[in-house]
Amino acid sequence: MKKLLLSALVLVLIISCSTSKQIERSVSVGNYDQAINTALSKLRTNKNKRRKAEYIVMLQEAYNKANERDKENIDYLNKDNNPENHLKVYDLYVTLDNRQERVKPLLPLYVDGREAAIPLKDYSNGLITSKEKASAHLYANAVAVLNQQNNTKQDYRFAYNQFRDIEDINPNYRDVRQLLEEAHIKGTDYVLVEMVNDTEKVIPERLENDLLNFSTYGINNLWTVYHNADDNNTKYDYSMRVNLRQINVSPEQVKERQLVKEKEIVDGKQILRDENGNQVKDSLGNAIEVDKFKTVRCEFYEFKQFKTVQVVGNVEYHNLNTKQLADAFPVNSQFVFEHIYANATGDRRALANDLLPFLERRAVPFPTEEQMIYDSGEDIKQQLKQIMNSYTLN
Repeated sequence: MKKLLLSALVLVLIISCSTSKQIERSVSVGNYDQAINTALSKLRTNKNKRRKAEYIVMLQEAYNKANERDKENIDYLNKDNNPENHLKVYDLYVTLDNRQERVKPLLPLYVDGREAAIPLKDYSNGLITSKEKASAHLYANAVAVLNQQNNTKQDYRFAYNQFRDIEDINPNYRDVRQLLEEAHIKGTDYVLVEMVNDTEKVIPERLENDLLNFSTYGINNLWTVYHNADDNNTKYDYSMRVNLRQINVSPEQVKERQLVKEKEIVDGKQILRDENGNQVKDSLGNAIEVDKFKTVRCEFYEFKQFKTVQVVGNVEYHNLNTKQLADAFPVNSQFVFEHIYANATGDRRALANDLLPFLERRAVPFPTEEQMIYDSGEDIKQQLKQIMNSYTLN
């Protein structure tokens, strides 16, 4: 028991030393907030224990150095008198306030009976002033861009991001939400999608409907909207052509194979005899019985129904403003129909367990060509989804 307690104590000391060094390293390289978070994690329980004193000292040092650095940066940015710095100043005040709020629940902290020097400040004036200045500057920039002539989509997206920054720091500022929506609409690329069948085969109507039902695609692209039907009120920037070029359907095939299985099984009991043919008896004089084995044999006939379809095509993006091909991606899907059934002659006990389920099956009708083409659509749909979610226009 003493050895166990000693081992636990040694382990606690090792962990404690390791944490202290980790905090010291963070402070030495200027990662003050990391040092603060590590120290706070050690002080959340039993903060008044003597062994926690070193963490309080380290917390005090990291906290004051971090605040000093942020305040110096604020002073410098204010003296620079550049409107672009207003948001940076606001972010620094938020950092100061958040840091203080993380430490506040543990205060007061004491080292050797004296309260640690971890001062608290009211940053509300700085937060409000810098937030208003940042909001006004971002608003002026974004509105100017939004009202410019001959803007590109990227210009409107820049304005959108400026309005988004205002909404994040100052919700419902002036008419930002309305302008945010306007910038988003103007910055969005609208894509009209069509299917082209060059396969000389009939594409099932339900497959085309499924492929063009974009509500099931889970498309997560802020700046691209896909339409499967022409909307006269929308000016389209791109067309996306899903071009099916080949559909290859294999013949219906049935492959056969024969397996001959043999197995030694228990077939009743028999009297145990010695090498002279005499019965072997137990201590009570009773004849000893043992398992009687025999070899059984079974012929297993397997039938595999097999049919495949391959759909080959590509996806083309055309820029409707330049009348040029913007990009193209291949799509290739294969669907395999396979059904195995079997019958057997002989003693089925010779068969392995994994073969027995096939004996319960019978031949089934082959799927039609139309059904197989439709079944290949799910894979095509996943490929289209990947292209639409990952491809960036412009």
